[in-house]
Amino acid sequence: MIGRVAGRIEYKGDDHVLIDVHGIGYIVYCSDRTLASLPRAGEAAALFTDLLVREDLLQLFGFLSLVEKEWHRLLMSVQGVGAKAALAILGTLGPDGVSRAIALGDMNAVKAAKGIGPKTAQRIVLELKDKAPTVMAMGAAVAPSPAEDLGEVIETAAPQVSRPRSAPAPRAAPS
Repeated sequence: MIGRVAGRIEYKGDDHVLIDVHGIGYIVYCSDRTLASLPRAGEAAALFTDLLVREDLLQLFGFLSLVEKEWHRLLMSVQGVGAKAALAILGTLGPDGVSRAIALGDMNAVKAAKGIGPKTAQRIVLELKDKAPTVMAMGAAVAPSPAEDLGEVIETAAPQVSRPRSAPAPRAAPS
C-alpha cells in the first residue's frame, strides 16, 4: 500500500508526526526513538511505512529503516501484540536490541517495553526465535535510508518555510 513517505514535517506530536507530501498531510505513528531522530518542523524527512488496515481504522506507522519495519511486522504476528505494543518494543530496544533479545531468549529485555508483561514477552521470544533469523540477516545487509533521495522532488513541491535571516556583515567604507 503506502511503503514510504517523504516530505516536510509540519508537526511532531508525542507519538506521531504530520508529514506534508505535495500538499497531502500524512499522520505517521512512530516510536519514541524514531521521533527523536527526525528533524524539527519545516525540515525534510522520509520514513518507511506500514499501513494498518482495520474495519474502522487506517493508520500509518513509520520507521527509519526497512529492518525496523520488518521487525514491527514480525512482532505484530505474535498473538496479543498490536501495532502500538510493537512500536513500544522497538522504541525501547531498537531493531538491533530486538534481534539480540530474541537470539539470546532475553525476555526481560522485551518486558522492559511499556505495556509488555512477562507472559507476552515470553510468547514473543518463543514464537519469534525461528522467524527472527530472516530479519536479522536483513539487518546485516546495509538497507538504504529513506532520506537518501529527498532532494528535488520535495524542494519543488513543498512551500518554503520562512526563517529569520541574520543581519548582513557591515561593509568597509570606500576610501
